[in-house]
Amino acid sequence: MIWGNIKLAISSLKANKMRALLTMLGIIIGIMSIIAIMIIGDAMTSSVSGTLSELGTNNITVSVQERGVETSEFGGGPPGMRMESQGAKTPSSDDLITDQLIVEMTANFPDVAGVSISYNAGNAQAKSGDLYANISITGVNADFITANSTAMTAGSFISTADVNEKSQSAVVSDKFVNNMFPDGTDPIGEVVKIFKPESIELFTIIGVYRYEQTGFGGTSSEMDMSTAFYIPVATAKQDLLEKNYNTITVIGEVGGDVNALTDRLQRYFDKVYINNKDWKLSVSNMTSMLDTITSTLGTISIAIAFIAGISLLVGGIGVMNIMLVSVTERTREIGTRKALGAKNGHIQLQFVTEAVIIASIGGVIGLLLGIGIGALIATVFGVPLVISPVTTLGSVMFSMVIGVFFGLYPANKAAKLNPIDALRYE
Repeated sequence: MIWGNIKLAISSLKANKMRALLTMLGIIIGIMSIIAIMIIGDAMTSSVSGTLSELGTNNITVSVQERGVETSEFGGGPPGMRMESQGAKTPSSDDLITDQLIVEMTANFPDVAGVSISYNAGNAQAKSGDLYANISITGVNADFITANSTAMTAGSFISTADVNEKSQSAVVSDKFVNNMFPDGTDPIGEVVKIFKPESIELFTIIGVYRYEQTGFGGTSSEMDMSTAFYIPVATAKQDLLEKNYNTITVIGEVGGDVNALTDRLQRYFDKVYINNKDWKLSVSNMTSMLDTITSTLGTISIAIAFIAGISLLVGGIGVMNIMLVSVTERTREIGTRKALGAKNGHIQLQFVTEAVIIASIGGVIGLLLGIGIGALIATVFGVPLVISPVTTLGSVMFSMVIGVFFGLYPANKAAKLNPIDALRYE
């Protein structure tokens, strides 16, 4: 019975190909939009999660925050972010994180594996004749490599001795090396001239790290892209009166409870800053940031998909409309079938099956188009393609539900036709 109805529905669609395609259009567009949006949302979530995970899920950010000023639960933001953007006030030197405070904190927390410090010293350019490389000078300490999972390809990273001696050492990217040493010269030990807006300085390269593009890619060519140029943080700040820090990154021991350590550090710094009426230290970790961003992106994707799903309602109405037309056109056929003994349920099943077939085919076409669009966008932005089996299967099932829901009224109307009146219909 069911197979016979399916064959009958397919033959009806073949007899009216253009009408069937136009009927499916709303379903196709709706499913395509939802699938594409969900794939893009999952790809963005995967990319952001991967980036944050690479930064270290055992990293804890400690930053100076103005009391009474609401900020995100991510704390003070990424290392090196200046506090002027967080409030109307600027903290004084006594309000900032000192080297002494870092030493005392480390002594009180044996499960702290290290403390990463960084300072953004601005943009500059390395030049040698016609060769050049754009750089972002970043002052760091020895623990920065651990907190940021920086992969070295040659030489060594900035050491504690480099920081203490305020040496003119530098760790550069492999992209920097390609630009400045295109002839294959070993960059380790080479001296490069850095042109800053206010001065020219010489640095000796002691290491090379592998540059990894973050986010959704950039538009600059390799020749013009700017990469981090790591130097000792003491060297970066030696000409500044302010030696203290707005933000530091505490590295928890591997396998430790980062959330518990975060809470303990917050309580500790609350006590240290108890007499400071204007400023406090805010403590947060990558785990909470990752959970929040993932949840936010997921919510946004669902909200947009819900809006796109409105077209499914339009598509469902289109299915109902065409099925009502089909019932009218096949009134005599319905009368003949009833005269030969077909029950109301048989007639009803026939038209519901046809509506489900229309919606299902539209759903499958929309699914394939949605995957194609999602794959294209993922390729363009350089993010991983993530296809959820639940989403794909759910979209097809949902299109079938639409077929049943919007096909039920026309099917009931067909089933209730009087066989004598139906046979007389012209």
